[in-house]
Amino acid sequence: MAAAGVHSKQHRQLNSIVEYVELPFKFFKVLPRGEKVILVGHSFSGVVISLAIERFPENTAVAGDKYTNVAFMYGPKLNVTSVVEEYGRRLGSSMDTIYAFDDGPEKPPTSFLFGYNFMASKLYQLSTRGQSRFKAEAMVTTAKYGLVHRVYFVCDKDLVIKEDLQRWMIERNPTDEVCVMPNSDHMVMFSKPLEFCSTLKQIAENYSRGSRLASIDF
Repeated sequence: MAAAGVHSKQHRQLNSIVEYVELPFKFFKVLPRGEKVILVGHSFSGVVISLAIERFPENTAVAGDKYTNVAFMYGPKLNVTSVVEEYGRRLGSSMDTIYAFDDGPEKPPTSFLFGYNFMASKLYQLSTRGQSRFKAEAMVTTAKYGLVHRVYFVCDKDLVIKEDLQRWMIERNPTDEVCVMPNSDHMVMFSKPLEFCSTLKQIAENYSRGSRLASIDF
């Protein structure tokens, strides 16, 4: 992803979600006919997965929401702005999270950095280690987004995207399956790694019949 990991761009150089997802979308464009991927994302990458489903439904076998993990899940009848606003309403205090206002103090924040106390008490409270970030606006349609199977992992001890918000999104944007991960925090890949991987494997097997599959993690 742009401005992530070893990518040379800085987040201040990104002007749109399209620039952020440029590299993985290049991968989609060169997929041979008949090959499909399973999308697995987490937290704000739910936005990226929704965009990928909309742009490349013919190459997507199943998408995981928390996305097949806990993510912001929006769709044709539930736009991303509504989800972000509802998240902010339910979150409460952002504690020591630092916001940057590169477009000026009167405009919405352009980036944020979770503070140590926020991460320790709300992101990783059941985990041993980890990391996260990003946001954007995008539209999806029933004609494309609706073609792809989706699975949502509900993490019942998530203190950031709380369980009631997860179920609020599912109610307004139903998925094919809902998998509940008991006693898992926001970083389910750390708090319940074996259970999470085992369930992902089962989902891949369930939806891979008749397709040549790869997996893409966001």
